[in-house]
Amino acid sequence: MNASVVVLTISDSRSAGKAEDRSGPIAAEQLAALGLPCDERRIVPDDIDAIRKTVSEAAKSATLIVTTGGTGVGPRDVTPEALRPIFDRELPGFGEIMRTGSYSMTPLSIISRGGAGVIGDCLVVMLPGSPNGVRDGLSLVGPAIKHVLKVLSDLPSDCERASRSNDPT
Repeated sequence: MNASVVVLTISDSRSAGKAEDRSGPIAAEQLAALGLPCDERRIVPDDIDAIRKTVSEAAKSATLIVTTGGTGVGPRDVTPEALRPIFDRELPGFGEIMRTGSYSMTPLSIISRGGAGVIGDCLVVMLPGSPNGVRDGLSLVGPAIKHVLKVLSDLPSDCERASRSNDPT
């Protein structure tokens, strides 16, 4: 599978150069470990229009976009509001497993509004902004990311093979 991967850090302070981006590099490192090397990293302010425009443009050529940040409950945490309206399909299981899967280690994970959706043939995964949230989130949804990318690229998936093997015809 040949994926084009973009990592976007969503943060006012990081986009203004007032703080170091620690979550974007971790996302890129984790994705590379999954066999999905990052082709591009950018930092975008917590602004609905800027997030939506950046993701919409990237989705035209990328197969995977991973965002970090903007999924909390603060007034400037607007990543879900920016992206949900442009998703063709939302994938609620991504957010559910990220929250429940990391709850025993980080009880505040239930505050995250992260998740995933599809724009055309591009998977978009919204992760929390903390480095540990990025690590935990990608370790939990990594296999699902790879599966969705196969399905979106029309490669035969395990589900298709399994359904064909049960087909009596």
